[in-house]
Amino acid sequence: MSQAVPMVPRPAATVTLVRNSPQGIEVLMMQRSFQSVFVPGAYVFPGGAVDRHDSSVDIAARCTGMDDSEASRKLGVDQGGQAYWVAAIRESFEEAGILLACNEAGEIVTLDDATRAARFHAYRARVEQGEHPLSEMLRDEGLKLPLREVTYFSHWITPAGATRRYDTRFFIAAAPEAQKPLHDNRETINHLWVRPAEALSLHRQNQFDLRTPTVHTLRLFAEHDTVTSLIQRMRALGDIPVIAPRIASDGRRLLPGDAGYEDAAAPSAAR
Repeated sequence: MSQAVPMVPRPAATVTLVRNSPQGIEVLMMQRSFQSVFVPGAYVFPGGAVDRHDSSVDIAARCTGMDDSEASRKLGVDQGGQAYWVAAIRESFEEAGILLACNEAGEIVTLDDATRAARFHAYRARVEQGEHPLSEMLRDEGLKLPLREVTYFSHWITPAGATRRYDTRFFIAAAPEAQKPLHDNRETINHLWVRPAEALSLHRQNQFDLRTPTVHTLRLFAEHDTVTSLIQRMRALGDIPVIAPRIASDGRRLLPGDAGYEDAAAPSAAR
């Protein structure tokens, strides 16, 4: 009997949008639909697979601050790194309605005007359905993607044996002040701003379904009091290791360095 060929992880990008509040840092979290095949009902950060448009010539022409060579070097790949930054920004727009784009003067776009907000809401639906490439919207609106405003800080790979596998790069960005998130009521059914420590506390009480990479990220964020200090810390990181969780025979989720990690099989997705 021939052995099954391991599923190759699909390239993906996730963006953590953070803001300051009187109580400290808050991070935007989206609840996935309970009908979703991948992590149904879980609270996650906006994100998804890198698609072919994310590496197109047209979208590259609308990027500023970082070319593909620099982006690829930061990710440790030969080429195509810029597409991960683009995917993170696109998924933020599609899933959360937050657009990390700027005008020619470098000012982040504002969506607090009702007419403009309605126009971009229509763009969002068309981009999400693949009817209107993000590059065309940016060209029509005279906008660019400020890649240096989005910082790479973590790298996770879903274990072998999962129904879906992703090779995911995690990014962080300050949420634009003049924009409000809005879940799409399709892939995501709820959204909220939450302090990292509060999300972790709710998770321990089984009131907030979180997966392993999300828990790890929230613990990291909880160490900081302001968005500035957090992003500065992420920008100061050196080499970023790959984190590939494994599942022990008794169901425990193991991370590199945990006892039994080297001997663990990985039959299901990171949770």
